[in-house]
Amino acid sequence: MMGASEPADPLELDRQVCFALAVASRSVIAFYRPILEPLGLTHPQYLVMLALWQRSPLRFGEVATRLSLDLATLSPLVRRLETMGLVQRRRGEDDARVVELEPSDAGRALRERALAVPGRVVERLGFPVARLEALRDELTDLIAAVRRAEARPAG
Repeated sequence: MMGASEPADPLELDRQVCFALAVASRSVIAFYRPILEPLGLTHPQYLVMLALWQRSPLRFGEVATRLSLDLATLSPLVRRLETMGLVQRRRGEDDARVVELEPSDAGRALRERALAVPGRVVERLGFPVARLEALRDELTDLIAAVRRAEARPAG
């Protein structure tokens, strides 16, 4: 057992940011499951819809970039949302190679029901909105720092 004067082990599991983030991510996604279930959406599908409800049409690649997903991961999500009748694809007006996505009429109608999701999350978590917003801002800063670090040459 370590005494008070001994340094903490830098490899202690509970000290690792990566561990806390991994557990938090899995926990939050699981937490959303019963809230999204009445909408018929999985968490990744919900994120796609959020992007399209915010702005559409969006090019396929723009959705992938916005959600930090590769195209191979996004494709089956979009296909499933199309099958569900929530999203439609269309070819770009200026360039037929460009695929644009937008909510269908049913997808736009689903947005009205989805308006209750953030409130249900806040209510069930019992965290003040300001605390959740501060956490989101910290995580956004962390994501930006990781991206900056990845862009620097290894050395």
